Amino acid sequence: MTTGFKAGVFLAIVAAGLAAGGGYWMGQRQSEARSGDQTESQGASAGPTKKERKVLFYRNPMGLPDTSPTPKKDPMGMDYIAVYEGEQEEAETNSNQIRISTEKIQKLGVRTEAVSLRSLDKVVRAAGRIEPDERQTFTIAAKFEGYVERLHANVTGQTVNKGQPLFEVYSPELVSAQREYAIAAQGVDALKDASGEAQRGMRELADSSLARLRNWDISDEQIKTLAKSGDARRTLTFRSPVAGIITDKKAIQGMRFMPGEMLYQVANLSSVWVIADVFEQDIGLVKSGGKAKVQINAYPDKVFQGTVSYVYPTLKPETRTVQVRVDLSNTGGLLKPGMFAQVELPTASKGAVLTVPTSAVIDSGTRQIVLVQLKEGRFEPRDVKVGARSDDRIEVTEGVREGEQVVIAANFLIDAEANLKAAVGGFGHSSHGAKSEAQGTPDASKPAASVGHQGEGRVEESDAKAGTVTIAHGPIPSLKWPAMSMEFKVSNNGLMAGLQPGAAVVFEFVERGQGEWVVTSVKPMGKAAATPHAGHN
Repeated sequence: MTTGFKAGVFLAIVAAGLAAGGGYWMGQRQSEARSGDQTESQGASAGPTKKERKVLFYRNPMGLPDTSPTPKKDPMGMDYIAVYEGEQEEAETNSNQIRISTEKIQKLGVRTEAVSLRSLDKVVRAAGRIEPDERQTFTIAAKFEGYVERLHANVTGQTVNKGQPLFEVYSPELVSAQREYAIAAQGVDALKDASGEAQRGMRELADSSLARLRNWDISDEQIKTLAKSGDARRTLTFRSPVAGIITDKKAIQGMRFMPGEMLYQVANLSSVWVIADVFEQDIGLVKSGGKAKVQINAYPDKVFQGTVSYVYPTLKPETRTVQVRVDLSNTGGLLKPGMFAQVELPTASKGAVLTVPTSAVIDSGTRQIVLVQLKEGRFEPRDVKVGARSDDRIEVTEGVREGEQVVIAANFLIDAEANLKAAVGGFGHSSHGAKSEAQGTPDASKPAASVGHQGEGRVEESDAKAGTVTIAHGPIPSLKWPAMSMEFKVSNNGLMAGLQPGAAVVFEFVERGQGEWVVTSVKPMGKAAATPHAGHN
């Protein structure tokens, strides 16, 4: 009885445990199912987990087609830019772009300005000198031989009025001619009652004597006096034909003079000329009738207004200038012949044209380039064609569009001579450089591609002041050069530390101009590397 009771109790406990365990197991399954459903719902709402982007390679920050499988810096200390998976197509498309971080843009002082339509009003400036107006300059000379009897104006620079006596002359020919005319004039009066033929002959003689006197510039007043009195005057007075200044005096009292010899020169200085020397490249902008501003060192507070009256047809080969004449009023007599003048000739433009600041154009002599900002930190060098210039702007006829932002201030572009010129050289002279990894994702296991050429060698000489180095290098496969010793330019002084005489180096270089080779990168060569054999110079 007792045994049966214990067995029943035991079976009841086991059954209760199994029931409890089964319920727990079922509860856990349902909980896991609910948890799984909730997780799937959250996963569906959150989307797939974002994967970390894979870095394919690192590219040159200056836009050079130079890549690296690992992070590095360029010769200027700029970090190479990472190119991620999916960006390689864009990187290849924009391989001619220069990339700079926003921080470096701020540090380097890069400024941009939009290409805009403006009128190029230019002021042509030239040096000139004051000269007398040739149209108001008179020379006094006798038309007969004689002697200077008396001087009334005997000082060079003396002011004279129109009609004022200058000097008196004596001439035997003049006295003889006066007597002939006096006799002929009296004969005409005496033959009033004679035959017509006699009167006609005497009248012709009188007329020829009168014409002779007039041809010698004897005044009508003197001729009338002579005809009335019949007395020949011993001397003849010469008077000033214009009010002005005696600019030259050759006459000396008692001297003998010959016909046509210059005795006095008188200039009217109420108006003067300014003869300005305009440079050859500006002469096309200067037109007759244009206004001019003239400043004289003697009167710095005054500006004289004049008019361009003539552009001379010849050019001075010594100075490559063309003379331009400006008419200037001189009523106050302040302007003296021989004074130096500063002339400004405003010129009208041909209308609104596409312009950029002059600082935006990089002129190598054969090419003109501007840097266009595509977006923040990304710039594209572009070849442009330029036209007319003003004092601070220049016309661009081809290469940019209105509204595009161009770099107008970035000193680092000039200082980083090698990087900029190598990049520009790579865009326009790709035949000089090594071809980059073709059309696809660069292989990180291969050496970095370069815009120029690579070589190994030993430094023989270096000149930091001149920025040159002589390297005995091995063969250059990209140029099919044999081993030789030759001189290179160095892109910046920072590279000179690794180019000391005797150093074994691995270097990169580009052709910047015809026959001008520039080292853009240098690394020490490992001790195990073989020393290249130097060839001919």
